This record gives sequence, structure tokens and C-alpha cells, in this order.
Amino acid sequence: MAKNLCNSPTPLFALILPMLLLNYPLSSNAFSIGVNYGALADNLPPPAQVAAFLKDRTFIDRVKLFDSNPDMIRAFAGTGIALIITAANSDIPSLSRLPGATSWVANNISPFYPATNISLIAVGNEILATADRNLIAHLVPALRSLSAALSAAGFHQIRVSTPHSLGILSASEPPSSGRFRRGYDRVIFAPMLDFHRKSKTPFVVNPYPYFGYSSRTLNYALFKPNPGFFDPVTRINYTNMFDAQMDAVFSAMSRLGYGDVQIAVGESGWPSAGDPGQVGINVEDAASYNGQLIQHVTSGKGTPLMPNRTFETYVFSLFNEDLKPGPTAERNFGLFRPDFSPVYDVGVLRGGSQFWSLYAALKNGNVNGMTNDKRCQGGGPTPAPTAASKWCVAAGGATEAALQANIDYACSTAGVDCRPIQAGGPCFDPNTAQAHANYAMNAYYQFAGRHVFNCDFGRTGVIVTKNPSEYFRAF
Repeated sequence: MAKNLCNSPTPLFALILPMLLLNYPLSSNAFSIGVNYGALADNLPPPAQVAAFLKDRTFIDRVKLFDSNPDMIRAFAGTGIALIITAANSDIPSLSRLPGATSWVANNISPFYPATNISLIAVGNEILATADRNLIAHLVPALRSLSAALSAAGFHQIRVSTPHSLGILSASEPPSSGRFRRGYDRVIFAPMLDFHRKSKTPFVVNPYPYFGYSSRTLNYALFKPNPGFFDPVTRINYTNMFDAQMDAVFSAMSRLGYGDVQIAVGESGWPSAGDPGQVGINVEDAASYNGQLIQHVTSGKGTPLMPNRTFETYVFSLFNEDLKPGPTAERNFGLFRPDFSPVYDVGVLRGGSQFWSLYAALKNGNVNGMTNDKRCQGGGPTPAPTAASKWCVAAGGATEAALQANIDYACSTAGVDCRPIQAGGPCFDPNTAQAHANYAMNAYYQFAGRHVFNCDFGRTGVIVTKNPSEYFRAF
């Protein structure tokens, strides 16, 4: 298993990292996107490392927490990252009265703000889905009193809202039929939306095409080409399920006269691994959904019923969380593994996928088939040092199974010498699939003719133009 980034005192890759950043310029196409930072895992790095990673190595500038953990809130101080913190469901009855709300603000906001940029307080999570009548009855009063307590404390810029699952709708197909559940529409949602309108705060929903797709509608859910679904009332042909879900919420709000209230996306995502036989649950489809989602919500295109809007959006989730209960997919929604290596690249990494493929290899002690032992340089015959020189490395999001398959394929090719990565060989350590795959893939690429297709490996290989041996010679 790969070591945590910051465990070793000044490891070699940490020294090389600034040089890599200079040679792989950061993208100038920065955008605003958020991520949910959950902690149901026993292998996650400390919050301070997470905050530093997000600030320095990604374009993610918003983070949503599922609680008000003081260590997490404190970790984001000075980063400028906008933070959503969550008041527990159990706090809602006490928050519905001003003394309780004032006390909560004093304990959970005052010690950290403004050093930590707390942008919004989420009052509970998907309360309507709990069917707890006591919590539901106190939800809108809690929004109002917490907002009043923040204003009294001088924290006027901190917003208040509460996230909803799409179970709040009694109808959603076609989108024009969207309406809130009967009994809750006038009693709960009308006063709640009135609060949002007056306080200029967003109505937060958690649209998940993942929970609504079938094998027939997979491409529709993944933003991939498809015939679309026609709404006979509006005469709109929807070509992605996300827009349809968002417009169903908008239709429900408009029925109550609150179509002008801003909508934010508290959660949306797609798992990269699931149980055997699950259709559409793999790295490629997770990358397709989240990558298209990010582009879509930040494009300003909006939806058919809400044109020219951008949506404050929080992708679910930052990490794979190994302690989450339920099916395998629940533990595999993360953009990143606990060691910060990307499960796949959706464009949020500074430097792009090429830089992070090099970074992942450096972190594991092997780059382009080369360990820290210079006898391992090159992974086979290397090109002459010209401007056209290229090397093949494993993509940062490749699974161990894919890496092992690449090793087996490359090393079974006559003319590719993999003895250095066998037990006892000079390049055997570190004994990881990533390290051995980098050696074997580059050895095959150099031997086979250095064509683009020689580094495809089922789309798990990446061609780079910087030989990391140059960096090792610098130390």
C-alpha cells in the first residue's frame, strides 16, 4: 500500500515536486467547484493535510462537511476555501429557539470565523427523508432562528439552508410535472422558500442520476449521447437526467410561486466500483459523469427551464470511505484515494493528468520504470535526449488489477526484460503494482517502437515528455 504523502521526513518526491510543477504549468482555466468531505473511514489523512492539498494542488474552492468537527473547521483556516458546516439532525429542535441557536453559533462559529471562511450552515441533512415529524416540524423555525443568531453575532455573510433528497417530490417525470409531496408543499416548503427568498439563500437539493438510472437510461444519466426524453408540456427534449431532475425541482418551486429562488447542488456523484454485475459502475463512467457534471454546472448554460444559470455544486465525494455501510458502491464515490492519488481525473487537479501520473509514480518510488536506484533508469532502451523524447507511465487512476494486467502483458512480450522487477532484482523495491507497472509499461513502449498505441494499455497508460531521471541527477 502506498505511504501517506507526509509521513516520511522530506522524501525525494517532496523535493522534486516543485521542479515538476515548474515543468508542467498549471492550467489557467480555473473554476469554482465544491466537494463533499466525508470521514467514514479509518485510513484518511489528517484534516490539515487535506486542506493543504485542496488549496495547493486542486481547483476545488468549496468544501461541504457533514458535521461541525472543530478539527476540520480549524484545518481550513487561512486557505480561503469556502466551507459548509452541518448542524446535526438532533440539534434541530434546540436550534428552532433563539437561545439554542445563539449557543450553537457561539460554540461552533465564533471560535473559527472569519479565519475559516464559513459560507453556509446546513441545518441537518435530508430531514424530510427521515420521516421524523418532530424534526420536520422544527426545521423551518430552526432556519429562521439560526439566521437571526448569526446576524446578532455580526456574521451577516454566513448563509443558512438545509439539503434535500429528491424524495421531496411526489412527481418528477416529465420535469414539467414536478411538485412537492402533498401535505408538505404548503406547510413546509412554502414557508421555507419564503425564508430563502427573503434571506437570499439557496434551496439545496441532492440530485443523483445514479439512483434513477437503468440499463436503458445509462447514457442519459451519464451525459453521453442518447435520444433524450421528451416533455410533452414544455416540448423540451431532455438529453441528460441531471437537467431533468433540476427542472423538476424548479417546476415544484414555481407551482408555489418561488421559481426565483436560487438552487444549489449539495451532493451529486457516481461510484467508480460496485458489486459484480452492476451496469455502469466503473472508473470510466464515474469520470464521465463527474467530469460532465462539473463542466455543465460551471458553464453558465443552466438547464432548459433555468437558462443562463450556474449552480453552486458540491461533488460527492472527496475520498473513498471504507467504513460506509451498504453495497460496495457506497464506499467508492471518491475522486481521490486516502493517499491523495486520483481515482480518475475530472479536471480539478492543478497540472493535469500528465503531472499527476508522474506524481503518483514518484510517490511510489518508481517513475517511468526507474526507482531511486539509478540502475533502474529507463525501464529498457530509452530514447536519445531530444525534444521529441517520450516515456510511458501508468495513469494515476489505474486500478491494481489493470496495472497487474499491464505488467503481465508487457513482460510476456519477447524482447522486454522484466528481470529487474522480479524478486531479488535491483528494481523489485518498492514492491507495488504501480512501481512495477511503470517499469514494465515503459520497457514495452520503448521496445515496441514508441508509438502512441504502444502506451495505450486499455487507456491506463500516459505518454510524458520529461524523463524523471533528470530530476534524480539533481540530487
